[in-house]
Amino acid sequence: MSLSHSATAHDDLRHASSAKGRAQTVDKLRTQSVEKTCRLAAIRVKDLYTSLPEVLDFGEVKRLADSATDVYLKLLDVYQDSLPIHISSPEQLQETYGESALSAWGMPRIEKLADELEPLLLEFQEKHRISKDWRTLGFITTQINFSNALLLDGLSPAEKVLITPYFKFLEEQVALPLKRLCSAAAKHDLSSPEFVLVAQMLPLAQEISTAVNARLMKRFPNHYSRRGKLNDLAVQHSCLRDLDMFQIYLWLCVLQGNLAAFEHELVALCIMVLETVGISWTIASKCNEFLMDEILNRVDARHRLLLEPYTKGIINAFACDRTPVQL
Repeated sequence: MSLSHSATAHDDLRHASSAKGRAQTVDKLRTQSVEKTCRLAAIRVKDLYTSLPEVLDFGEVKRLADSATDVYLKLLDVYQDSLPIHISSPEQLQETYGESALSAWGMPRIEKLADELEPLLLEFQEKHRISKDWRTLGFITTQINFSNALLLDGLSPAEKVLITPYFKFLEEQVALPLKRLCSAAAKHDLSSPEFVLVAQMLPLAQEISTAVNARLMKRFPNHYSRRGKLNDLAVQHSCLRDLDMFQIYLWLCVLQGNLAAFEHELVALCIMVLETVGISWTIASKCNEFLMDEILNRVDARHRLLLEPYTKGIINAFACDRTPVQL
């Protein structure tokens, strides 16, 4: 990137992060109508899960959209109240990284985002946990995924850079059992092998997911689901998120000392959802194998002995053919 381009990017970011710039971004999103966007996303969710009309009828589509609208309006309030970025020169753009850089980028700390959004997210999840049907987690996650893409579509590059982390945080809070992971970790001594292993591996989650996703695309170059080919950007986004989710469930199981969360929740979700969206169990099983291999290759011998019973159990859970559960 040339110095002139870097300076322009810096100026655009500084304006977009100012109080005026954030207000303009929020006004632009509200002008597009968050409510209409969430309804369009909910209709697309229904179209994607078209074989499940008994679960996602048009009344549920409206409730899904209304709940998502409430969450996004709160998120926009938090975004507009955030502080401007504090980066004094274009060169500093490359120096900001990680949790310590949140304030430099004008983002509130994770705790503030969680505190503001958690009540609405809990209400969102409870409203759509129909008969404890784990497909609803797929509905909610897809709703947020589609809404994020639609809302970002009309923003400038600088605006997208600033608000995308908020949208990503929202999607992760819906899809990943992070709060349960933290609760399980809090029950361990900081020196316990399980805690040490999870603490070492969590920061590698995105790197691991990216490596597995690349391997999956190479292994199945012609696979086409109802959302498109594996190398389509939207499909890659969902695949990477799901790989992150599998890792979080693995570490939750390690900290809890059993595979119950994975077997009773994640496998059930996959059985119910994957074939509906055109993903074969064979691909899911192979993806799971790739993920477990990638993780095991990154741990030392001592932690490998600790981890192998969990990775073998998870691979076995996906080893046989599955058919969707009939409710």
